[in-house]
Amino acid sequence: MITRIRDVRKAKRLTLDDVARRCEPPTTPQTIGRLETGMRTVSIGWLNRIAAALGVDSADLVDHPEQDDLAVVATLSSNGAAAPRKASRLLPPRSKPNQVAIHVASSTGDYRAGDELWCDRLSPDEFGRALNRDVLVPRPAGRFLFGRLIGRDGDKLHLLPPGSGARQSVVAAPPWAAMVTKLVRSL
Repeated sequence: MITRIRDVRKAKRLTLDDVARRCEPPTTPQTIGRLETGMRTVSIGWLNRIAAALGVDSADLVDHPEQDDLAVVATLSSNGAAAPRKASRLLPPRSKPNQVAIHVASSTGDYRAGDELWCDRLSPDEFGRALNRDVLVPRPAGRFLFGRLIGRDGDKLHLLPPGSGARQSVVAAPPWAAMVTKLVRSL
């Protein structure tokens, strides 16, 4: 089987040691290297372990004709654009379990019309992870509140809506919140 383990690992900017330590149970960098190069046969078990360590689906590690990925043709830094030192590819974004999306219909705050916001849905015990991040919070009767989570007081969340001059809102005991983790924007 032809695998793309090395391509995906490099796209994620991880070393062999990083992947080896993330495997459950952990393994050695040499083992990961042998699996990447084909010196060791990749079983379904290994494929699943490495996929979990890389945070991708196991199908992303197998080379097939319909594979959707992008060739990196340049890197951009403060010195400008330059050709990459080594050939690499990027994986397109994929949704994860428990993610939701927001479509921006008209420009507001930092967001433009047409933007897509990918959000991780959080339970109340995870709300602390979203401090100083933009969140979507459900309200009664199918309504929502969107803004920057600026504070938490017990079961109350304090949100500052996007845009200047907006007043802080407080939501009591929301069942979940969706933290913005990815912005998809067409230029």
